[in-house]
Amino acid sequence: MGYLRKNIEAMAGYVPGEQPAEGDRAVKLNTNENPYPPSPRVMEALRVPADRLRRYPDPLANKVRDIVAGMFGLRRENVLCGNGSDELLTLIVRACVGEGEAIAYPTPTYSLYPVLAAVQGARVLEAPTREDFSLPVEELERARARLMLLCNPNAPTGVFTPVEAIGRIAARFAGLVVVDEAYVDFASDHAMRLAAERPNVLVFRTLSKSYSLAGLRFGYAVGPPELIAGLEKVKDSYNVDAVSIALAAAALQDQPHMRANV
Repeated sequence: MGYLRKNIEAMAGYVPGEQPAEGDRAVKLNTNENPYPPSPRVMEALRVPADRLRRYPDPLANKVRDIVAGMFGLRRENVLCGNGSDELLTLIVRACVGEGEAIAYPTPTYSLYPVLAAVQGARVLEAPTREDFSLPVEELERARARLMLLCNPNAPTGVFTPVEAIGRIAARFAGLVVVDEAYVDFASDHAMRLAAERPNVLVFRTLSKSYSLAGLRFGYAVGPPELIAGLEKVKDSYNVDAVSIALAAAALQDQPHMRANV
């Protein structure tokens, strides 16, 4: 008798990029890490008082929420922090997609998406990109799915979809649209205005790429307060630790350093 759910036994798990051994002189390109160090403010913030570490962290990371809200002219209630944007993707699938319901996304794209669908027992509706790797807009608009995941700029193609096009998709799509902006700091525009205006759009960001903090594991989601409050219900009690909160806040407060490195 197997103790795992049948869909877990049958699925293939996500395989993270290989990490070279300490001292390996290989040029590492497989997981798109930033070759430059993080902001000096991050290093200063590492001096977290030891007394703070014996206490539980702020369960909502409100210091970072306030910084992010200030960056985009939003409120704290529009922001949720996570243990990397991968955790946020896990939360949105867990909260919004039931067994047998569908998740839509273009292909090729981030290989974690089908894994999350498989864990949930959800169906996937894959819409192949066009020959130039642009989005199949009409197919996505018509998709009968609870959730749509759009990586923009897309990985691995690098193609950036204009925000106006994503807005049109969101206006015609009956479900929730998540814009995964892991690489957005390498583009000329972003979808935060959609997250502020539309009731069915969330934008996810990570500090792994442009902020040189892949080893920290910190990300945030921006969207309507009702959706953010729903995700708060299903996250771990203390999903980001005190050190991560301090370092993420320091990195976000040094925008000139980030801009100089992208």
